[in-house]
Amino acid sequence: MRTADIGVSLQHPRRSLGNRYRSQAEKFFKLNEKDITNLSWAEQSARQAVLHDFTHPDNWRILLEIKVSLHDNEGIRSVLDEVFLILGRDPELLSQINKDNLLDSASNLLEAALSVDPLDPDDWWNLTMKEGGVEGFCERIRRLDFTDPRANILFSRRMERLLEHGFEEEYLDLTKKLLAQRPSNHEAWDRMGKLHERRNEYDLAWFCYDQAQAHSTSLKSREEFRTRMEDKIDGRTTKPWKSPDISDRVEFLTRMQSLAENKHQDTISSIGESTEEQGLTELQIAEELLTKDGISEAFFIARRLAAEGDSEAKSLAERIQEMMRNE
Repeated sequence: MRTADIGVSLQHPRRSLGNRYRSQAEKFFKLNEKDITNLSWAEQSARQAVLHDFTHPDNWRILLEIKVSLHDNEGIRSVLDEVFLILGRDPELLSQINKDNLLDSASNLLEAALSVDPLDPDDWWNLTMKEGGVEGFCERIRRLDFTDPRANILFSRRMERLLEHGFEEEYLDLTKKLLAQRPSNHEAWDRMGKLHERRNEYDLAWFCYDQAQAHSTSLKSREEFRTRMEDKIDGRTTKPWKSPDISDRVEFLTRMQSLAENKHQDTISSIGESTEEQGLTELQIAEELLTKDGISEAFFIARRLAAEGDSEAKSLAERIQEMMRNE
């Protein structure tokens, strides 16, 4: 298995392994009273539990409890940072950990965060419908950061709950934001393509399948969609569907680029000033964005230029895709 494949697999929760490592951590933690060296083993197991399943709150609880027992203030801060990162870098949550000593407040901070933002998507849905509803969630989503792959997976599952309960327009709107920040989420692209196809929005479906296949070469979404469309031609169809032309593809990628830019507006503005001063090309702007944590924006620029026939942009898009897989 390639390093990139291992990285991708670890981003997807594997509850059975997470449960096993958490049980080991709890066992070693209880043995700490007899031998303090067991704390080290407990910490290692707790880290593995979180690595294999970041969606189970008990995995975070045991890791934080061990950090508190070790009086590891920086470790506590790191654990809370990770949790809040997965929850979308909510500014309101992040502001709560700017304290010199977290030993006394760490557990309360974690429980407060999990109580208002459950990691389990079903628990989250039930709470959302009780407090503020979908409208409140949609408003909150627009100010969060989903560039972390775990945050992207977590919120993708929350978006699925929207779709399951009939909120199609909200699902499409918010999933576009999710994908603008992390375009390598091929599962979300594929799911959105299926929704557009069901709604007979065939060009939009093709765009989504095209993105899904670009980020996961094992998928055949685009070709399978084309086959389904060809099978629809049965003599009653007067105008067979054709793949969108280049201008439509460019327009779609431009819209996705605009959504991605909202996250790094200050960076885009500074690069825009440099463009005027130095006469940078769009391809050079994409390269510049890669050095400034703007990988999503760079990707959509490169893919748009590649769609227009720029071979250098195509090479850059492929390089960015590989970078995303390796993250």
